[in-house]
Amino acid sequence: MIKILIVDDEKPICDLIDLNLSASGYQCTAVQDGMRAIEMIERDAYDLVLLDIMLPGADGYDVMEYIRPLGIPVIFITAKHEVRDRVRGLRLGADDYLVKPFDVVELMARVEAVLRRYNKADRVLRAGDVEVDVEARKVTKAGRPVVLTNKEFGLLVLFMQNRNIALFRERLYETVWEGEYFGDSRTLDLHVQRLRRKLGWEQSLVAVYKVGYRLEVPQ
Repeated sequence: MIKILIVDDEKPICDLIDLNLSASGYQCTAVQDGMRAIEMIERDAYDLVLLDIMLPGADGYDVMEYIRPLGIPVIFITAKHEVRDRVRGLRLGADDYLVKPFDVVELMARVEAVLRRYNKADRVLRAGDVEVDVEARKVTKAGRPVVLTNKEFGLLVLFMQNRNIALFRERLYETVWEGEYFGDSRTLDLHVQRLRRKLGWEQSLVAVYKVGYRLEVPQ
């Protein structure tokens, strides 16, 4: 399981990130102090660190200096939005830089992108009795193969990577169809309906009014 360390002095933000990443299958630890973050990194191995800059104990730049020789990927998440702050963070070795306030869906996408870059992304996704081998592009339900089209497979992976998160139609369409969304949802709706039938997800893959769809998986 992918292990992520969340470092932010605002506990509500830590809780929000932890809730969404844990719902997507990541193992999260959260701390609110820079020195405490360094202690945790000394004690355990993490696949990714989400790091605020303005921290008590040691600021995010100091923590980044400690992390850099270890080769652990880092995403800065901070209210410091000036170009000079971004440049400093990236030059210190951060892999990405996200400014508060942020959209949770965007955070999830950035986490996935960085993990893929380091070849750390989960190759097998699970939700209930459905299992997806992403690299082999194989899907099973209760151990039995399920045949999906390319677009259905793309939607399934997106839903499973964002379990219990409402995904906007625009993002679903633009990610899977790789084109601009013009408001015609018929194609997307038909593919979601077929995915529901093939996986028996009539109650799990739910429509979210004026938003899109959400895959509901018990915590």
